[in-house]
Amino acid sequence: MSLTFDRLVEIIRKLRSPEGCPWDREQDLYSIKEHFMEEAYELLDALDNKDIENIREELGDIIFHAVFHSVMAEDENKFSIDDVLNEINEKLVRRHPHVFGSETVNGTEDVIVNWDKIKAEEKKNRARSFFEGVPVSFPPLRRAEKLQKKVRKVGFDWANTDDCMAKVLEEFSEFEEAVAEGNREHIEHELGDIMFALVNVSRFLDVNPDEALRKCNKRFISRFEYIGKKLAEKGLTYEDVSLEEMDRLWNEAKTVENNI
Repeated sequence: MSLTFDRLVEIIRKLRSPEGCPWDREQDLYSIKEHFMEEAYELLDALDNKDIENIREELGDIIFHAVFHSVMAEDENKFSIDDVLNEINEKLVRRHPHVFGSETVNGTEDVIVNWDKIKAEEKKNRARSFFEGVPVSFPPLRRAEKLQKKVRKVGFDWANTDDCMAKVLEEFSEFEEAVAEGNREHIEHELGDIMFALVNVSRFLDVNPDEALRKCNKRFISRFEYIGKKLAEKGLTYEDVSLEEMDRLWNEAKTVENNI
């Protein structure tokens, strides 16, 4: 494995060299973050589909980006790949005293509590926001969930799921008022509040909101493609039929889906 990893590093250094690739040479530590995000989402798709071959390929792309960023940082005299590896090695050992030290735990909850305490101790001398560790670049639903979990640790949270559900209904009522009023900015504000409240509900029910919406999108695509397939069997396209016919096929797709 060490030789394989070393070869990857050398390949990337070659690509960055004067004899290498112009595109790779032109990149810097900050220029390919969108490419990294694309690879991360492609890995999520592969995981959702349980496509082992594709999971392997996408993990390779993620590792490539980690090494590529490290090599670029090294070229810019910011830090080296050894710095990156040493830091994560030390962090993992430090945050698992029950494995690498003498501390004992009684289960996963103890591990999480210890992790958070150690992490807080590491960062206590940093003058940063309370919400440090919740990246601004997170997808909005994921960020909302992280923000809620962050404040929960200091007691700022709903008492139960029923309270969360009541808040959703309250926010929806305010959204209806905004729609009736016709003020676009107010509508956007209240729609955001509904989404944030729904994330609270999902958190209390231990459902990942990003995962729920991702699966919903997947169902939508599958059902709509089912409509297209059935129409094509008759030599028809979407434009050839009424909304009622498409709705009938949509419900048929749901029935097929539920019987699988």
